[in-house]
Order: sequence, then C-alpha cells, then structure tokens
Amino acid sequence: MNLLVTTIQSPSFMIEELAQQIATRLQVPFIPRDRHAIIALRSHYQVENIVVITKNGPIVHTLGGEYFFHLNMAELRIKNLIGGKNDHMVTAMSLVAGMSVLDCTLGLATDAIVASFVVGQAGKVVGLETSPILAFIASYGLQHFTHDDEDITKALRRIQVIPKHCYEVLMSLPDNSFDIVFFDPMFRQPIYNSSNLKPLRYLADNSPITESALAEACRVAKKRVVIKETFHNNEFDRLGITTTYGGKYSSIKYGVIKVEN
Repeated sequence: MNLLVTTIQSPSFMIEELAQQIATRLQVPFIPRDRHAIIALRSHYQVENIVVITKNGPIVHTLGGEYFFHLNMAELRIKNLIGGKNDHMVTAMSLVAGMSVLDCTLGLATDAIVASFVVGQAGKVVGLETSPILAFIASYGLQHFTHDDEDITKALRRIQVIPKHCYEVLMSLPDNSFDIVFFDPMFRQPIYNSSNLKPLRYLADNSPITESALAEACRVAKKRVVIKETFHNNEFDRLGITTTYGGKYSSIKYGVIKVEN
C-alpha cells in the first residue's frame, strides 16, 4: 500500500502508541515523526499518502490535500429531515425505521449516516469500502466522533464498516439479505469543487458498477437497489435503469430498481 503512518511533532506517549497500533492494523510502516516535514517524509520514503495521528484523530495527507473524518452534508440533511423536508435519497430508497441498508461504496459515509439516522436503532446499516484508507478513516470517525445531538452520535455508532470490495461481499450474502442495496460511485466523474473532498479523488475507487455486481445486488436486495449518479452521464442507460428520483434542478439523480425476490 502506498502509505505510511506517523504522528504530529512532539507526540504524547498515547498518540505514538495509537499510531503504532494503526500502522499494524493497516499493515504499513510506522515512521517516528521527529521534526520532519510531511513533504520530506513523502520524498524520503517514496509514498504519496501519509496518515498523521493527532490528538483529534487521524488526518490523511494526500497529493490533493488533507482528509479527515467530518459529517460533510450529513448533518444538514438530517436537520432537514427533522424539519420535515424531503431527502431525495431517503425517498428513492423508500426508507423508514427498522429497515436494513447495504452501502456498497461507503466513501465519506455521508449517505450511510443519513440512512442510519432514518432506520434508527431497530434498523441496520453496513458500509463496504474497497479503499483501506477510506475504510479506516470512516470506521475510526464513526466510532469516535461525538455530535452535540445524541441521536446523530448514535446513528454514527450503529454503522458497521467492512473494508472489502462490494462484489466480494455481495457474492457471499444470501438472497434478500438487506432491504436496500445502495451504490454511490460519485468519484468516477467528480462534480465537487470543495477542497475538503479533493483528497478523496486520490484515495477512492473510481471503477464503474459492473453488470455482475448489479445482478448480485438485485439478488441480495429485498426491496430496492438504488444508484446515485450525476445526471449528465449515461450510467442509468448502460445499466438499464428507467426509474429515477431527484430534484428538478439537482445535478444528482437516484436510479431505482424495484426487485421482486
């Protein structure tokens, strides 16, 4: 893996110990920081990505900038839901409390957090992420980030993260395992200008959804398979999806396959 783990300069014993544990978990080298700059470590060890352990959690330094766990748009979307507003993803999924969701492309975990909030304690959300770094950042953040709203914090804690490719997991699951199977391959055709998201383009898997993975998703889903895409590409046509949801002026659309297993 094109990665190493280090710490902030002059770390405490606890931070250095945590960094060593995380390096072991990711199966990459731990390099003591001393007073070396990130650019110097990158050059000396010939790696592009460096995880720096800080007192506030891990930060990934990529060629596109820094990335750390944050709620992104999940917080605003949850507040809108609480205020009675519509969320296009929730509508496309026909999501209600108690349902189960398999997020095949966890990434930022934004959609998984919103889904977990909606399905509640009786529901289940599992996130799959093929990038080991993204899976680690998401898993760590979901287990350690604390929000002022206890219900949002509980929604984070309920999400299970599995660091595997979705096709591998889908192949292993029985029929009708989840109510909803969800895909969001958004980083294949970037639409964001935010500097907070730019680093993910260096970490995320940008492969399109294969027809075989979609077939497995339809087998695993009990109710719906939902795919999030930008409106200006032909992915829905390629995958044979004709039912879509989304705002009239939104650049994002949700393609829906209603399954009858």
